[in-house]
Amino acid sequence: MEAKRGIALLAAAFIVSPLALGLGIILLIAASDDDDGGGGGDFELSAGTLRVGPGYVPAKYAALIEKAAAACDQGLPAGILAAQIQAESNFNPKAQSKDPKTGRPIADGIAQFIPGTWASSGIDGNGDGKKDVWDPEDAIPSQGKMMCELLKTAKKHPEYNGSPIELALAGYNAGWGRVQEYKGVPPVSFAAGQTYNYVKFIMAAQAKLTAPDTAGEPEMSGEWTKPVNASLGTPYHQSGGMWSSGYHTGIDFAAGIGTPIRAAGPGKVVSASRVAAYGRQVIIRHADGIYTQYAHMSELKVSTGDTVKGGQTIGLSGADGNVSGPHLHFEVRTGPDYGTDISPLPYLRKKGVNI
Repeated sequence: MEAKRGIALLAAAFIVSPLALGLGIILLIAASDDDDGGGGGDFELSAGTLRVGPGYVPAKYAALIEKAAAACDQGLPAGILAAQIQAESNFNPKAQSKDPKTGRPIADGIAQFIPGTWASSGIDGNGDGKKDVWDPEDAIPSQGKMMCELLKTAKKHPEYNGSPIELALAGYNAGWGRVQEYKGVPPVSFAAGQTYNYVKFIMAAQAKLTAPDTAGEPEMSGEWTKPVNASLGTPYHQSGGMWSSGYHTGIDFAAGIGTPIRAAGPGKVVSASRVAAYGRQVIIRHADGIYTQYAHMSELKVSTGDTVKGGQTIGLSGADGNVSGPHLHFEVRTGPDYGTDISPLPYLRKKGVNI
């Protein structure tokens, strides 16, 4: 896959920054504050519909984005495509990235395709007989198709550093060859952190562009279930200097603010409080002596000492504590305290949770 080098990343301000590759891009300056107490920067993929309106997804593009996501059989969330477009062009179909030194155009349109990639990956999305990089009805389906192909490839490499969605985003931004080279999302040292920050920004922004799934999945009486209706982001034990332990101690779900958080299984609430880096958190002790932790919530629905059923709503997703965007940080522990973490997914799967 040809490297994508002309990226317009959305932030409070834009700056022109030289890439290590020798090209100029418009680079996002985005906060990357991650959990300091083991909370990490993992993100889950929001599963609701897109938020439409000023500050969110323009109404005229929402259906195109959702259709492009639905066309992918790999589980590509519409929120990811929307956040990606926001990062690339801020939903401007006339956007064009240029080399700041020469003024030479680098990438064009709402999805910021470079000419070579458009020639090989662009499609005639609206069936008018031509594929036009400046036409969102062509560019957005092309973006979705390319991301779907990258996601399919990423799933073949569970050994790489990053979730499949993160790997696909990195491949879209820097080219799959760079993902192979680094066996994961390229680090901050690559291209002045451009690809690293691109992935982090989109994983956080997608939750903001996705409406909370207030209905969610039905609450279950005493059974085990997924803690939130969202998909997985950065995996357990991903290494990185942003975590005090040197690695991520849980998994994150980038659920939008207000999304119901559920007890993964029946148990007793041993802590419902606000704790520095974790923000509002709930810790539940289960009958087998294992504990589950739910952090960064905007609101708690239970109190210390409460007995809860599996699937019972215990709070609402938020961005409380040391985070770079709304998400649920979820841990499984052998004790109630930080540092006793074990891998969450194998534990949940043994309980019959399909995740």
